[in-house]
Amino acid sequence: MNETAPAYGLWSVVIINSAVFIFFAFSFIKPKTKLDWRSLGAFSAFIVALFAEMYGFPLSIYLLSGWLQSRFPGTDILSHDNGHLWYTLLGFKGNPHLNPIHLVSNLLIFIGFYITYRAWRVLHAAQQDCVLATTGPYARVRHPQYSGFLLVMTGFLLTWPTILTLAMFPIMVLVYIQLAKREEGIVRKEFGDLYDRYVQTTPAFIPRFGAAGDTQTRTSAE
Repeated sequence: MNETAPAYGLWSVVIINSAVFIFFAFSFIKPKTKLDWRSLGAFSAFIVALFAEMYGFPLSIYLLSGWLQSRFPGTDILSHDNGHLWYTLLGFKGNPHLNPIHLVSNLLIFIGFYITYRAWRVLHAAQQDCVLATTGPYARVRHPQYSGFLLVMTGFLLTWPTILTLAMFPIMVLVYIQLAKREEGIVRKEFGDLYDRYVQTTPAFIPRFGAAGDTQTRTSAE
């Protein structure tokens, strides 16, 4: 990276990156209901906050500048490389995009979006057939789209943690839990005992690996 280039204040990059990831999320979940739009809105707020600090104004770096400068004297903490806080704190050398944490971050982001995409396909097919979604990702968790979004956000927190996004993350978890409860109330009215049996064997967000795979019925939930 050319350190003579500006590290921050790149608001056009903030807008472009935010738009790209929000579009990805939109295309994967194709929101129709108010709950869908709230889910996308919460994710979008996290993404904008992330990229605003990554390329716009490094609020967390400024707030931590005294501690960082005392711990890493002689380090240009406002360089973009050192904005990868795990890269700096753990003493990684070389390209920050190639350190192990960043690679794990990329993997989590990819898996999160893939799960969200797979979940939408299963859910869409179930809605077309007016059946309960219980195959694919829905065979493992009841709300795979939310699980996918949380994986994506976890990946971003690994690559570029900020005070704001770290504070937002537990709030996002609570938001998704509340949205999930509302969705379950709607689906329970439609499928009754069938959904209750599905709930008894399928966790909400975190899969029980090694448990029974697909259940019998097909999709239409959330």
